[in-house]
Amino acid sequence: MAEIREAFRTSPFGKAGLVIVGIFLLLAVVGPYIAPYNPWQTADEIEDILAPPSWKHLLGTDELGRDILSQVIHGTRITLIIGLSAAAIAVVVGTVVGVTAGYFGGAPDAVLMRVTDSFLSMPFIVLAIVIVSLMGRSLGNIILAIGLVQWTQAARITRSQTLSIKERVFVLRARALGAGPFYIMRRHILPNVLPLVFANMTLVTSLAILSEAFLSFLGLGDPTKFSWGIIIRYAFETGAVSIGAWWYFLPAGICIMLVVLGFSFISNTLDEALNPKLRRGQVVV
Repeated sequence: MAEIREAFRTSPFGKAGLVIVGIFLLLAVVGPYIAPYNPWQTADEIEDILAPPSWKHLLGTDELGRDILSQVIHGTRITLIIGLSAAAIAVVVGTVVGVTAGYFGGAPDAVLMRVTDSFLSMPFIVLAIVIVSLMGRSLGNIILAIGLVQWTQAARITRSQTLSIKERVFVLRARALGAGPFYIMRRHILPNVLPLVFANMTLVTSLAILSEAFLSFLGLGDPTKFSWGIIIRYAFETGAVSIGAWWYFLPAGICIMLVVLGFSFISNTLDEALNPKLRRGQVVV
């Protein structure tokens, strides 16, 4: 923990990542209470349809006269729910697979790693498209689909770490005293791989947010919820680019870019803290 605190204290990118993600998390919590309009509320007057930014609508309106700012604010919560939930599923699955394969070795390791390689050989976004197409376009199915295609990196990282930890003295001593494999994995191995798992989760969160935006752009998002990807989808369906309605798609796109950048900064700073080869001022031979 001391290395992590020091890394964030000395890294401007780490601080920037915490600030960016913190702002969006705060907006996700309080946003629906401060949004100026109901995001589904349509216009009563024709001049409010695809209206550019004004004092009445700070980010303009869409083809139905709905307030873009309110949509973006409400979309923050949905987008972060998808990103964090999908990342949690991916990390849990990957950690279970990686720790099991690394600790037991032999046939379990070979089988689990071949399954991992099989998932790695398939383009993850294509697999996510297939899963959502088969299961349906609900929020839960989108989260599950993204989580089930993003676990491979966590599996490889935890397996590599487990192979190292299981040969350490405290694990060998616990085994000699009669501790069972599941006790050792739970009490000794898992606590030592959790920092790397958490660092991987921040990166997977940004990938999950990008995946949701891509799925929504292809028409596979949940049409009953406003996410940033859904907003961009509606904008392109309306032809906002061709008619110059930049206020329709640009705010959601900027939000996606910023939150992905924030999680990436946090992930890189955690990697720097946990990987001796990346620590400033140190040379590992």
